[in-house]
Amino acid sequence: MRLHSFLKLAFSLLFVIAFGVSCASCNGDEPAPAPAPAPTDNRGFGQSDIEAGEDTSEPTAELATVYFDYDRASIRDDQKAALRDNAAAIRAGSWSTVVIEGHCDERGSEEYNLALGERRANAIKQYLVDSGVASSRLDTVSFGEASPAVRGHTESAWSQNRRSEFRVVR
Repeated sequence: MRLHSFLKLAFSLLFVIAFGVSCASCNGDEPAPAPAPAPTDNRGFGQSDIEAGEDTSEPTAELATVYFDYDRASIRDDQKAALRDNAAAIRAGSWSTVVIEGHCDERGSEEYNLALGERRANAIKQYLVDSGVASSRLDTVSFGEASPAVRGHTESAWSQNRRSEFRVVR
């Protein structure tokens, strides 16, 4: 009977300590951000043509970031000029591959945002192919909500996180 009481007390203390530790990081104003999923390799969701473990890509200022409306993967009219310029730069560039990254804001589930980011990256890829860029030079990857450009919980922050960025592989 004493052993049962001791075990009951020990488990209760462990629960209280675990709860206290998990609450210690909360400041009461906003929930703690979820940790980014641990990568199993160096590829994001949907990336298929670049070998795992070989990250020779780098962001480039030569290619403009493209922004999207909330919960949409269609290319906005005000973003088409930037995409036309990106298509011309890619056609003229000596890069072996351009990786199109799809990103989302924090709203929505992780799974939904990974799929939305993939649709965004694929929409950009299709636009570039239609603009004369060889499909074999383009690859896509979705980061969902895992890599925000701007931290925050406002429309201003969210609008900058709904985007596609470009990385070149030399």
